[in-house]
Amino acid sequence: MEVRELAQGWFLVDLEFQGVAQAVAAYVYKGKNGVTIVDTGPSTSVPALMRGLAELGVGEEEVRQLVLTHIHLDHGGAAGLLLERLPQARVFVHPVGAPHLIDPSRLWASASRIYGDLMGQLWGEVRPCPKDRVVVIEDGERIDLGDGRLLLALSTPGHASHHHAYLDPATGLLFAGDVAGIRIGGLRFVFPPTPPPDIDLGLWRHSIERLRALRPTRLCLGHFGAVDDPDWHFDDLLARLFLWAGWIGAQLELGAEPALVAERLQALTDEELQLVSGGGVPLPAYHLASGSYRMTVDGYVRYFRSHRPFASGL
Repeated sequence: MEVRELAQGWFLVDLEFQGVAQAVAAYVYKGKNGVTIVDTGPSTSVPALMRGLAELGVGEEEVRQLVLTHIHLDHGGAAGLLLERLPQARVFVHPVGAPHLIDPSRLWASASRIYGDLMGQLWGEVRPCPKDRVVVIEDGERIDLGDGRLLLALSTPGHASHHHAYLDPATGLLFAGDVAGIRIGGLRFVFPPTPPPDIDLGLWRHSIERLRALRPTRLCLGHFGAVDDPDWHFDDLLARLFLWAGWIGAQLELGAEPALVAERLQALTDEELQLVSGGGVPLPAYHLASGSYRMTVDGYVRYFRSHRPFASGL
């Protein structure tokens, strides 16, 4: 498995989600006063996470903080299970997400509508988090990493209403969750993850411009890894996010059913990925990270119901 140092104190751990490399990442800060994990991944990836911690020489009692960018199961699904294993840890989360960690029944029901019979295979068990170990982190608040290091929480809706990104000012690393999209292996292609129920293209654009203004040195993506060209990355994400909105909206206006639109989108996108990569695209990682093209289309459909059919983000 891949465990790689990114900057002073920070390490990437490949969670090998469903046995596929470079699909889901966790980030580990190893400090003198304890260990912080940014995004736990799902419960099915806990064995990989624990192997990564062992490779870093981290004991279970050393982990103090689980910091979630958002509560989608591929980013925070393991939080409750990990709190049972890590006696000193607390979980830090956006205020909208906190109630769903304490009682994950609605989160599980919502995901079940998308993944159906695959829930157990993909995500495993989602355990509730004890209320006294859940810390609500507001926009602009800081999490103490120890060693004089801090993480700045940044409310970044668009992909999800309960989304934070986190900046380490000491290194310029920006832990972007899913608001900065999906990009595997540094490929020059950023996939916009648009699952239902609460994507918002206008808020998403504003979130990206807020992050861009911080001038991060590197983006640390949940899917997958650190990239060194934030401005290009943000530009490509926004271009495709709104291009797909117009294209999907036009297809729906012409009477195509969402399933057919998803099939067409996958064919076009997989072809573009092949061209961009010279035939070496990690399609399994892209497909796992994005969920499915039907989920991508359904997110836009849900957005169009409450906004203009051809969303501009204005």
